Amino acid sequence: MALTFEEIESVTDDYFAADGKKAVDIYFDSSFLLNYLLKQKKGLFKMPDGGRRIRVPLEYDGQEADFYGRGEPISSDDRESVNAAFFLMKHVFGNATVLRIDELENAGEYAEVELVTTKVAGAQKSLTKKLAGSIYDPPSAGANRLTGLLACCSESADVAYGDIAENDLVAADGTKPWEGKTTTTTEGIGLKVLRTMATTAKIRDGKGGKPDIVTCSETLFNVVVDQLQVQQRFVKSEATANAGFTGVEFEGKIVTPDDYAPSGYAFATNTSCTGFAVHKRGNYVRTKWAYLPDRAGDRTMKIFWDGNLIVNNRKGNIAHSNLS
Repeated sequence: MALTFEEIESVTDDYFAADGKKAVDIYFDSSFLLNYLLKQKKGLFKMPDGGRRIRVPLEYDGQEADFYGRGEPISSDDRESVNAAFFLMKHVFGNATVLRIDELENAGEYAEVELVTTKVAGAQKSLTKKLAGSIYDPPSAGANRLTGLLACCSESADVAYGDIAENDLVAADGTKPWEGKTTTTTEGIGLKVLRTMATTAKIRDGKGGKPDIVTCSETLFNVVVDQLQVQQRFVKSEATANAGFTGVEFEGKIVTPDDYAPSGYAFATNTSCTGFAVHKRGNYVRTKWAYLPDRAGDRTMKIFWDGNLIVNNRKGNIAHSNLS
């Protein structure tokens, strides 16, 4: 006899609660950025409770400031006319469906429980793969996908990012506070390249002023590690190791491989101005199991995630293409 709805709900709840909620880690075990920014809630992290758009107050690095003397007038000017970016809420689902025929073939309590938990784990992995891949999406990726890092770093001055294009914000000195940064020079990756990327994306002096995470393909990562070993500057990253990932530290930056990073690219991300916004009712929530209409007793359960990647200072991130 197939599991009742009460039993299949209990099996699913037990699966997520078992071993200190170990199953929840599936959402974060394929991408260090997902783990760091979503599970650990590092960097920017917001949990709005409604709305189609996520409002993110902008952080500018060039506001009015100067010395002044006794009785002298001082400026109250705001250099910018826009004070917030807006990111659309994006929606992702993972599906678990148990077919009645499969339940019959897996008769017996243990086999049926294993069938259900395998389907749920598959839904988690599929959802996670979609999110992890979309982190790097360009402006052309599609309206339903995340507003990814390639969109953030795009140098197309008239293409909006966060509802603002580069040319929408031009300071009196001609600089663009909402500027995307991508280096396209064809070259081999190395320590000098990483250093130059971090310097180019510097938004202020001191802590949090430069990118603190560099992601790239495993091939490019291995080149960096080889150079660090030759120079005897090899330091493992505790942050990545503690989260179950591979990484090294270089001049205050975590450098880690990412299977979802596009080929030939490296991304330097400043987590002081980058992170995730997740709807309070959309943080990996699941529906109850229900029958599929017009099917022979097949049942389905969905897992939902609702949110987007957000940035409050676009100039703090940089992409580099054409690396080898």
